[in-house]
Amino acid sequence: MEESEFSANAYDKVYEAPRPELFFKAMPDKVVGPRDPIGIRRDAKWNVPEPELVLVVNSRGEIVGYTIGNDMSSRDIEGENLLYLPQAKIYDRSCSVGPCITVGMSEAEARTWTIELCIERDGSAVFQGSVGVGQIKRSFDELVRYLGRSQIFPHGAFLFTGTGIVPPEDFSLLAGDLVRIAISGIGVIENPVVIV
Repeated sequence: MEESEFSANAYDKVYEAPRPELFFKAMPDKVVGPRDPIGIRRDAKWNVPEPELVLVVNSRGEIVGYTIGNDMSSRDIEGENLLYLPQAKIYDRSCSVGPCITVGMSEAEARTWTIELCIERDGSAVFQGSVGVGQIKRSFDELVRYLGRSQIFPHGAFLFTGTGIVPPEDFSLLAGDLVRIAISGIGVIENPVVIV
């Protein structure tokens, strides 16, 4: 909602709506793993990481595990017009996932975890934040049910649950930054930042 007044009303409405906001993030070739460079768009001025718990869903629509995801976003592009959301979200190296998949945990257990974000620049932390997984508004099963409506995922899917940590408006990632995301029940993923 901070991206623009134009977009704020839409985000406010979807937060309270019966249907959750779900959007396509990336094909596998746009996703990187631990320690691989993650990208920021060269045509954007406000690029931020979005640390998220990721639900690992099998082909039957069942949650079989959890991992860490970074849903990189070009917030100035998204804020200019909601119809630009795909450009703000889908580009080369726009997503990282890892470092592993934690299995055997219930939603109740996962909701006790903490998500932490640290961004380093020249070896020093320039932003840090944390949020509890319990702050996620909708149940995991509800999100997966909506994902499966009129959709088939023969190989399963990774469903990002949304971020609760966003750096302030005056902060943007730079090439050379290091993004570190930790979730207490899973581990840590680190990615250096490059311009794409």
